[in-house]
Amino acid sequence: MTAVQRLGRDSSIIAWRNLLNLRRTPGSVIAALVQPVMFVLLLAYVFGGSLGGAEYRTFLMGGIFAQAVTFNSAFTALGLANDMDKGIVDRFRSLPMPAMAVLLGRTLSDLTMSAVTLVVTSLCGLLVGWRISASPAEALAAYLLILLFAFAMSWVGAAIGLMARSVEVAQSAGLIWLFPVTFVSAAFVSPHTMPSPLRAVAEWNPVSATATAVRGLFGNPPPTGLPTSDAWPVVHALPYSAACATVITGVFMLLALIRFRRITLG
Repeated sequence: MTAVQRLGRDSSIIAWRNLLNLRRTPGSVIAALVQPVMFVLLLAYVFGGSLGGAEYRTFLMGGIFAQAVTFNSAFTALGLANDMDKGIVDRFRSLPMPAMAVLLGRTLSDLTMSAVTLVVTSLCGLLVGWRISASPAEALAAYLLILLFAFAMSWVGAAIGLMARSVEVAQSAGLIWLFPVTFVSAAFVSPHTMPSPLRAVAEWNPVSATATAVRGLFGNPPPTGLPTSDAWPVVHALPYSAACATVITGVFMLLALIRFRRITLG
């Protein structure tokens, strides 16, 4: 068996173990599924009336998808921190498996949860009036792009979980950065409404690029009268979002692996 085959086998075993453990923590599963539904209903019906009504509800879903998978990174951080706290990582270290298998197994299991979250969020979107106005191939590409971004965000969560000194720290650190990253973006409003410094951040934010690219693939135009930007990341949202997800995955995968090896050797 080659090293790649062994990594794939061990990672899939760890991922399946993580999914089975979700039965013991149903609260985390419920939170992952209820959270995007709550944001859909709040933003669609509390703010949506003043932002474009039915048009805004359609526009909103691209941002909800990007936000939902970004927030799921907190579960990756918490899961890894919990495994270290309970000594599970020490047990894995004693087994003849690559170090990467532990991390890849965690991110793959959380990617599965993100896929389930997308299904639930899509159903909620259909209930509030969201529709896909594009070909099946374009819709599939949109969902694949969201999952690629979800995989990237799970590695951010993995790095945070490994750097945290306790489960409590991981829980706080895994959540504290999520709100500014997702709300200082084009996920829910146009960056044109923001002050100049925040506008630049929002236009180059990977969450903005993912939301914009997904809207384009789903055929969901912005509401009438909503100002649009001609910034490069907005005009080229699809390649930029894919590039951001790839770079984030590579950087945080390396950081997580380095940190994991330091922990296991120390």
